[in-house]
Amino acid sequence: MTKTYTRRTFLKQIAPVPLAIFLAGCGGQTLETIIATAQAENIALLPTPACGDDDDPTPPQTAGPFYTPNAPLRTSFIESDTIGTRMMLTGLVVTTACAPIAGALVDFWHADDSGAYDNVGYQFRGHQFTDENGMYRLETIIPGLYPGRTRHFHVRVQPANGRILTTQLYFPDEPANARDGIYSSDLLMTIDRAVSPLQARFDFVVA
Repeated sequence: MTKTYTRRTFLKQIAPVPLAIFLAGCGGQTLETIIATAQAENIALLPTPACGDDDDPTPPQTAGPFYTPNAPLRTSFIESDTIGTRMMLTGLVVTTACAPIAGALVDFWHADDSGAYDNVGYQFRGHQFTDENGMYRLETIIPGLYPGRTRHFHVRVQPANGRILTTQLYFPDEPANARDGIYSSDLLMTIDRAVSPLQARFDFVVA
């Protein structure tokens, strides 16, 4: 029987698989090539912009008090003296019409292993731009617990000449999630702890 997927549904089908691992298994093919292969294998993909009801924009959240502008361009926060459990965060930036956004600014900052923010330099701070397939990739550590908060990342996402989305990302199964007044289950990352480094994924949907 032929299956019918939107592009967004296709992305959600591969969401449980760490994006870096999935792409490696595809031999470096672009998302368009992967979709073309799926079509050849009797999977009917509806054209963009046919999306499901779950393609609402990623909800915004407060930036908090520790945002620092002009963070360096980089895809890794790991240095020779970095302390903490390594992890890889990957994902996509897409429109509500399911189209990947190339060249979108993705700016991350988070606490160190002890839960403290670097407000003097740029430790665990940096920005990058999505590639031609709308993908980003950040090598970092699991942040420590900042007092009064659950474990989280801060992020700003901005398509070229578009509006800024400021939000936060959260870890599933964190005891502090339930008592954090800012926490939102809509912003949970997908986590695979069975691999090393830990693999996390979140796809941003921007208006």
